[in-house]
Amino acid sequence: MLVKIITFFLLGMAVLAMFGKVKLPGQKRLASQKCPKCGRYRIGKGPCPCGNRKG
Repeated sequence: MLVKIITFFLLGMAVLAMFGKVKLPGQKRLASQKCPKCGRYRIGKGPCPCGNRKG
């Protein structure tokens, strides 16, 4: 019984690992929303809080 539980747990972890490596749509756009100077995510269309006007 304990072997079955451990086996199902390991299989579940393997399935989660496979889904974690899948490239989801929209990741490229999300990465482009980072400030090139400080690396923070920008929210909205205004300038970055670090003072970088281009970010």
